[in-house]
Amino acid sequence: MNGRAIRLGRLLPPGEGSVIVAIDHGQTFGPMQGLQDLTAAAERLKEANGVLLAPQMIRFSGSLFQGRDRPTVIARLNWNTIHCESWHYQQAHIVKAMSVRAAVAAGAEVVLASLVLRTGSEEQDARNVEVFAQLAEESYDLGIPLIGEVFPIGGLRDRPDEFHDYIRKACRIVCELGADAIKTFYTDERFAQVVEGTPIPILALGAEKTEREIDALELAHRAVQAGARGVVFGRNVLQARDPVQFLRALKKVVQGKLSPSRAADKYELR
Repeated sequence: MNGRAIRLGRLLPPGEGSVIVAIDHGQTFGPMQGLQDLTAAAERLKEANGVLLAPQMIRFSGSLFQGRDRPTVIARLNWNTIHCESWHYQQAHIVKAMSVRAAVAAGAEVVLASLVLRTGSEEQDARNVEVFAQLAEESYDLGIPLIGEVFPIGGLRDRPDEFHDYIRKACRIVCELGADAIKTFYTDERFAQVVEGTPIPILALGAEKTEREIDALELAHRAVQAGARGVVFGRNVLQARDPVQFLRALKKVVQGKLSPSRAADKYELR
């Protein structure tokens, strides 16, 4: 047992699914719906297992991380142009935004770094790997778990076979570069292949806001059934009619205690 294992075990307890809520969208979207007031949004997330945010925004998280049963603090370390969807960036240039040491000083207990490959430039792919590997080395030296975020180039999600193949391969690459867990997209019925090919925990992200709240619960259920250790949802929680109730329902589904339909009924979701 070491520091990384202790910290990761708190976020991802053995045999129990975890729900992480992402509130780091402001780095690339600005003050979007549900996050105009980050402090107010954060204080609704006390029942999450972990909350992902920019390390510089931990200071605006209000009382979220105070007390015994608080969520784990997860800080995003690098900045990725591909996340700036409203500006239609396509080349996935990634830069280090903060060191692991500085993020820990700000309050981080776990860190996250993004990696995008197949950018169309071998030089750019190699640079992205270099940034990720440097952060993995820093996190290892400090005993801080690193979640690798596997993200695709623009347009790849519209080609399901290529998209799945990319996620499957890139997850293994990120694991071998030093990640302790991975956040990535659910690739439908073949997602079990992603899990099987990667010997570290996989967390399925929620991506865009679903039309119905039960659709998001069903996505989480399918991902966990395929072997995901939990989910990382952002807009589906933040933009829910009642974020606290939706989060409670999501936790019941991810932990296998309720089916999506029963959870939707119990917590009066739409």
